Amino acid sequence: MSSSASMTSGVAGRYATALFDLAKEGNDLDKVEADVLALEDALSVSPEFREVLASPVHSRDEHARMIAAIADKLGHGVVVKNTLGLIARNRRLFILPELIEQMKALIADERGEITAEVTTAKPLTDEQAGALKETLKASVGKDVKLDVTVDELLIGGLVVRVGSRMIDTSIRSKLAQLQNVMKEVG
Repeated sequence: MSSSASMTSGVAGRYATALFDLAKEGNDLDKVEADVLALEDALSVSPEFREVLASPVHSRDEHARMIAAIADKLGHGVVVKNTLGLIARNRRLFILPELIEQMKALIADERGEITAEVTTAKPLTDEQAGALKETLKASVGKDVKLDVTVDELLIGGLVVRVGSRMIDTSIRSKLAQLQNVMKEVG
């Protein structure tokens, strides 16, 4: 029997693939991407929305009505709205975060892009972000989209994750390395 996480990933993957195919077929990929990103933003700022997704208390119809109202409020197109309705009726709203991630990956792959997760001590300027994109593009051979988060605990520098590769040039990691070396010496 497969684990719950892999089952969720599989279910989210099937919905994401179907949504992606519908978007491509309808030549509507940009609108669907915008809708998916708006949904991601709504999930990130609303704990109530996340609670509703996981709640088994509501009926299928209640979930479908709630998700339709949210889709209307966010201005989603027909393709995304219908997909969300189907997911709600099938009581699979809990997969939305994974579906969003897989949709973003499918769209990026279609465009020949790769996403780099970047953690910095301070927000990057446009010039720094552009230079980082160009450096990473030269390294990986694809257009790079940056997903930047700020973590002041890094003190300085940055941590970059592209696929399975990680580059850590933060001062925090350098201090930790120095601390380990000092422990070995003394």
